[in-house]
Amino acid sequence: MPDVIIQRQKRKTQYFTEELESDVSIDMILIRGGIFLMGSPENEPDRRENEGPQHSVTVPTFCMGRYPITQAQWRYVAGMTQVDRDLESDPYNFKGDNRPVEKVSWYDAVEFCARLSRETRRSYRLPTEAEWEYACRAGTTTPYHFGETITTDLANYDQKHEGTTPVDQFGIANAFGLCDMHGNVWEWCQDHWHSSYEGAPTYGSAWLTENEEARHVLRGGSWINVSRYCRSASRYYYNPDSRFDSIGIRVVCGVS
Repeated sequence: MPDVIIQRQKRKTQYFTEELESDVSIDMILIRGGIFLMGSPENEPDRRENEGPQHSVTVPTFCMGRYPITQAQWRYVAGMTQVDRDLESDPYNFKGDNRPVEKVSWYDAVEFCARLSRETRRSYRLPTEAEWEYACRAGTTTPYHFGETITTDLANYDQKHEGTTPVDQFGIANAFGLCDMHGNVWEWCQDHWHSSYEGAPTYGSAWLTENEEARHVLRGGSWINVSRYCRSASRYYYNPDSRFDSIGIRVVCGVS
């Protein structure tokens, strides 16, 4: 099992590689389930009201992509027969096979997961909001998984790189082995947007409404955002048909 850089130290992690073709694959990291406090404490700098109240959530074991979906991965899946809707093979502004795909809507992301699931016979989907934050934190309680502060040596944010950067450019992973959880591109989640966690699920499931056209949650911040939007607890939303060059996806699947 290869080494990964975790908090600038060598560690090992459990994963499997989904082989799509000879030079295109997706590394899926095993995220062991557990209980964590979701949201930010009231004294966290840059905290927003929609990040509370903090609440305990139990998250079952699942697998998550080591990186956001890249353009090479997107292009391969976009070439498959459609399930429900067409996909553009090259929607992105910032070209590069190893850069994250961007300018994809929530509907596009769901179609990507459906095609990938049919191809691999594994159930791929978008993460729930609770899964995303649990995976990002990887046992930490600080604003970022690497500590109290963030710099442009650690992540791509605040327009310092004038666009997206290749995944894992910074060579830093969290304690689960996940990279690029702060900045680069926002990542779609399954959940519909709620303005607080009052009444939120406590078992890591998606929090949905009956309005299928409701806004969906995004996590992680992006290359264009200032640091406060890149915190582990930070959350935002867009309409499901929104496409911007700051929005990408990361996939998860169940453990069989």
